[in-house]
Amino acid sequence: MNFNAEQFSASQQANLTAAAGLSQKAFAGFERLVELNMAAGKAAVGETFSGMQALMAAKSPQDLLAVQAALMQPAFEKSVSYGRHLADIANSTGADFSKAVEGKMAESEKAVKSLVESSLKNAPAGSDAAVAAFKTAFEASQTATEALKKVVKQAADSAEANLKSVSAQAEASVKAAMSKAKIKA
Repeated sequence: MNFNAEQFSASQQANLTAAAGLSQKAFAGFERLVELNMAAGKAAVGETFSGMQALMAAKSPQDLLAVQAALMQPAFEKSVSYGRHLADIANSTGADFSKAVEGKMAESEKAVKSLVESSLKNAPAGSDAAVAAFKTAFEASQTATEALKKVVKQAADSAEANLKSVSAQAEASVKAAMSKAKIKA
């Protein structure tokens, strides 16, 4: 099997199609981010004015502290919700990219393997030892590549789990602090 102009053209067309698909996914993620930020900004403006009105209506320092405490909990909850939405957008967009890259890598590996096998079948007579050594090295590289992929996926999964754990701990700490602040107020 020789790599000819038609195969090169088909490969380039497939790569262009894949790049266009990734661009669309990137823009979709960006659109979701813009929508999230617009909704958060719009809500923040409205809540700021209503919060200011509530603060201005306070008649005593105790009332002022009570209003401040009452405003803190919803603000914290909205902040946490915003963070979750942001993480969801990033994770789903990242997953789309990872899936596309994994697919292209699998295609490339298959093409390289086919090319190597075809080339080895057409090896000159008397090169059996060299062909066997090359096959062994190629198979070892394939095995190493698979092991590396698994390690990278495990590391990414571990990092994501750690991030979720840290976020949950931070959220619990802030809630505990806010509960203590309410008790003192």
